[in-house]
Amino acid sequence: MTVTAGLNVSEQVSAAERVDVPRHVAVIMDGNGRWAVKRGLPRTEGHRAGVTSLRRTVRHCSDRGVQFLTLFSFSSENWNRPAAEVGFLMGLLERFVRRDLAEIHRQNVRVTMIGEREGLDKRILGLIEEGEALTCDNTGMTLVVAFNYGGRNEIARAIRRIAGEVEAGRLKAEDVTEARIAQYLDTATLPDPDLIIRTSGEQRLSNFLLWQAAYAEFYFPDVHWPDFDECALEQAFAAYAARDRRFGGLSAKVAR
Repeated sequence: MTVTAGLNVSEQVSAAERVDVPRHVAVIMDGNGRWAVKRGLPRTEGHRAGVTSLRRTVRHCSDRGVQFLTLFSFSSENWNRPAAEVGFLMGLLERFVRRDLAEIHRQNVRVTMIGEREGLDKRILGLIEEGEALTCDNTGMTLVVAFNYGGRNEIARAIRRIAGEVEAGRLKAEDVTEARIAQYLDTATLPDPDLIIRTSGEQRLSNFLLWQAAYAEFYFPDVHWPDFDECALEQAFAAYAARDRRFGGLSAKVAR
């Protein structure tokens, strides 16, 4: 892709180069620490730089017509990191909400959270709920923040709720279908992701959207998250557009 001076990235992507974007993009924002270590910086500086990439991604996805963007911001396993790093990440979250929420609201983006809310620090939960309340009536892209999230935990919570319904006689065992289980997941109101991106070259889900990823397309760029810019995102869209999505059936070309 040729970059032309004086134009922003959206303008640089010409009409001929543009491709249809996925409806739902999910991102595992990986590589902040390695980005920092490579530059002789503390890991926290990588997280700080990652926030800039987050802003770029939200803005560009919204501009390009992505309807749902899910960001794996903090996993349920991330609490096992050093306390100082966890504290820094919580501070980054607070600053992001305080500084960026108004701009996200102006972009007509709706914010929602998936993940375990029970037991979360009241201040952190309050910040997230503040964002949800402010943007709940927005009609543009939905920004899904996966915070204190783990795919197995999500499925376990859903099964507990279904078991309670069966025990109470409100649901029969034979009613527990795939569609019914999906209704009890954190993502019940969301479509499954079409494209899952994990930066930094790692090729695994790390407990992210395990149920929902059944037919997602995966894209694993070698670039670390702080360096993942609009052009890198366009390359992901182009790779997605070139895939032949069969959902267990025949290729559209073969079917003809």
